[in-house]
Amino acid sequence: MKRLGGSEDGYHSDMVETESVGSDRVAYSGPLSGPLNRKGGKKSARFNIPESTIAGTSAADDDAYVEITLDVRDDSVAVHSVKAAAGGEIEDPEVTLLARTLEKKSSSLGSSVIRSASSRFRQVSQELKRLASLTKRTGPGRIDRSKSAAAHALKGLKFITKTAGGAAGWPAVEKRFDELAVDGKLSRPLFGQCIGMKDSKEFAGELFDALARRRNIVGDSITKAELWEFWEQISDQSFDSRLQTFFDMVDKNADGRITEEEVKEIITLSASANKLSVIQDQAEEYARMIMEELDPSNLGYIEIYNLETLLLQAPNQSVRVGTTNSRNLSQLLSQKLKPTLEPNPLRRYYQSVKYFVQDNWKRIWVISLWLTICAALFAWKFVQYRRRAVYHVMGYCVCAAKGAAETLKFNMAIILLPVCRNTITWLRNKTKLGGVVPFDDNLNFHKVIAVAIVLGVGTHAITHLTCDFPRLLHASDEAYVPMKPYFGDTRPNNYWWFVKGTEGWTGIVMVVLMAIAFTLATPWFRRGRLSLPGPLKRLTGFNAFWYSHHLFVVVYILLIIHGIFLYLSKDWYHKTTWMYLAVPVILYGTERLIRLFRSSIRAVKILKIAVYPGNVLALHVSKPQGFRYRSGQYIFVNCAAVSPFEWHPFSITSAPQDDYVSVHIRTLGDWTRQLKVVFSEVCQRPTDGKSGLLRAEYDDMDDRSPNQSLPKVLIDGPYGAPAQDYKKYDVVLLVGLGIGATPFISVVKDIVNNMKMVEAEGVADDIEAGQNVSSGRTFRTRRAYFYWVTREQGSFEWFRGVMNEVAETDKKGVIELHNYCTSVYEEGDARSALIAMLQSLNHAKNGVDVVSGTRVKSHFARPNWRNVFKRIALNHRGQRIGVFYCGAATLTKELRQLSQDFSHRTNTKFDFHKENF
Repeated sequence: MKRLGGSEDGYHSDMVETESVGSDRVAYSGPLSGPLNRKGGKKSARFNIPESTIAGTSAADDDAYVEITLDVRDDSVAVHSVKAAAGGEIEDPEVTLLARTLEKKSSSLGSSVIRSASSRFRQVSQELKRLASLTKRTGPGRIDRSKSAAAHALKGLKFITKTAGGAAGWPAVEKRFDELAVDGKLSRPLFGQCIGMKDSKEFAGELFDALARRRNIVGDSITKAELWEFWEQISDQSFDSRLQTFFDMVDKNADGRITEEEVKEIITLSASANKLSVIQDQAEEYARMIMEELDPSNLGYIEIYNLETLLLQAPNQSVRVGTTNSRNLSQLLSQKLKPTLEPNPLRRYYQSVKYFVQDNWKRIWVISLWLTICAALFAWKFVQYRRRAVYHVMGYCVCAAKGAAETLKFNMAIILLPVCRNTITWLRNKTKLGGVVPFDDNLNFHKVIAVAIVLGVGTHAITHLTCDFPRLLHASDEAYVPMKPYFGDTRPNNYWWFVKGTEGWTGIVMVVLMAIAFTLATPWFRRGRLSLPGPLKRLTGFNAFWYSHHLFVVVYILLIIHGIFLYLSKDWYHKTTWMYLAVPVILYGTERLIRLFRSSIRAVKILKIAVYPGNVLALHVSKPQGFRYRSGQYIFVNCAAVSPFEWHPFSITSAPQDDYVSVHIRTLGDWTRQLKVVFSEVCQRPTDGKSGLLRAEYDDMDDRSPNQSLPKVLIDGPYGAPAQDYKKYDVVLLVGLGIGATPFISVVKDIVNNMKMVEAEGVADDIEAGQNVSSGRTFRTRRAYFYWVTREQGSFEWFRGVMNEVAETDKKGVIELHNYCTSVYEEGDARSALIAMLQSLNHAKNGVDVVSGTRVKSHFARPNWRNVFKRIALNHRGQRIGVFYCGAATLTKELRQLSQDFSHRTNTKFDFHKENF
């Protein structure tokens, strides 16, 4: 049942209902299905409708309702009228259709009872009768039918959802039956695949058994007719039917009672379906907790209404939303906020161009300047050779080849600048260039220049080999005379003459080396996406990329040699290759020397090692003297025990105020896998309830035997990253995907530390006016939304301490934490219903979430990012929001598009920053 004027995701506006029995009217707050007794009477329910959907009602009017008058009897529900209480017409399509249908039938039948006016009200009737009977049965201890509880109940226990192929319906199920059935019968192991639960075979098997028991079907196979009966029941939208089906799954002996052992079995089954290994291991403990809650009399069993109690008492998961915003929030969530299509194609094109320029103006001017320089260099060299004598022999080919060579010199010089990390970090931290230069795109610019180099090499080499060299080889003796100062008195007679010369072999070797480096740097090779046989596997992975990229040292040496031994330029001041390269090469070489020197003198001592679920290694080291960094930055880590030459970047997870530096390293490649192996050998099992599968503390180091000595670790940095700019915004949205949460853990800890500092100094009563006294600077960020999306339950172990600290420290609601576990089926799916019950019960009793193991309640499946942006846009109208994303590139496009849509559609501006790995 869908509430009129409400939203389906838990953000609902204030709703007031009144109930009358006989002549007495009793105020009641809750959904339409409130507690009613068995006596007949007229009921009047008033539902709040968003102001924008009621014509003739001002936006400031908070008392707009649609009023539905019902006549409830023992066996029927009658609808007398549906109208807007404020006198306005209802413009919501669903409400309008419902109102017109009911009023039409009402007018045709007079004021008599309208039975089963629509499919929706038939469900309402069933629900009202069920609640009335339940009230009579349970007596004084009746179930709380509050608004949030009923909403949660009506959304829960769905066996057919999007993830279970519910959108396809029976035709798709029937088609799969025809494909899977043998001799006209479907076997139990294939039942899950047939109904769309391919990934939950165990759960589907238990569902099959429950449905078969209810129909006294013996055996492990069913016919198409029996499958239709099964499908009809599991797709039934009635809450009673869904509850009964779920109860039958738990009640395996069909005696109408559920024992603790049966509860344990269904917990294990649900945990297995949702890949929650921790809950599987603690199934016995959670079963005991459920029995203690629902069986206080120690009868040894619970019945169906006890299970219903647990479901209805599970509060709906929601975020902290002020009551003053609830009505506006309901309005905003009901809007799509998608730009309407401009009918005029010229205006539409103008708008798209305008928005593109607004969102990318920093990139546009940098790329435009670079392209202008490249074009100018090409044109200058082209015209220069057009006026020389060689043009009469080699033609426009030599002009194009030399023009491309000039752009190559320039691009080979500036391609080093985006990877001068110390310089870029200094510029973004110490200057105001960050306001006009997109430093976050340094690696993207590096890749764009690499593509330009490929084009330049192709143009230069192809025009030489296929055009001007053949023209020279076939030139007449008279035409060759002007060429003698450049190619000698004897005219070259074949290609080998060009290849064996210094210009030729250096050019060929450079092309080969650059082709190797460029190929192994592509995502297919660098991320190991290609499946190569045997020894060729070494060509994939980060190591191959790392070492092949260092071939650039040889390339630059050969480039300088190639630029000195030119055919057509003999004067030293015309040999400009070294002039282009001098400054960038010296700058880059200096940076590498600084990194080497800095990492060698900044000795670090390992303080803690922990190996967590999900193949994550946490490394805590001492903070070197003078080592200062900002939250969101990263460092390079070197471990000689793995490779003395390789340095790998990792985001810093500690806060600047901490007396240590920490990184969390996930084993995604060959180097990280070997690093985990090296440290796992010296780690021990955790004790005293500490997290981490394996760990080693500094206190234990002195007692270690020589063969357990820790590997030496060097760090270099810090270096600038997009997340460090969060302090420029009063409000930030932090989105971490998997291990991409690491930079935002540092940001969250930094905000918490600043809150503590503000409270300790007593400077301000609220962080919104907070002044960091110790540093003498204003701490701008006063609101943070952190969304962490991860696939594995064990991932929450990585930052459990931080989550708990934020939950305990943040009394003013500055930081809003949202943990999403995507292995758990979405809210409402029967496969996750019991997990939701356990979650709410355990959090209420112990204050700990069963999924994450923290004080922060976890959400199921993936976030609805559009609704996330809608809510933030509402809460912070007219403000600029910093959106920071770190993780795989899969989510980048969606978040960037949403940031642009809401920036263009609302008066809230979203600045998107991303960091992919």
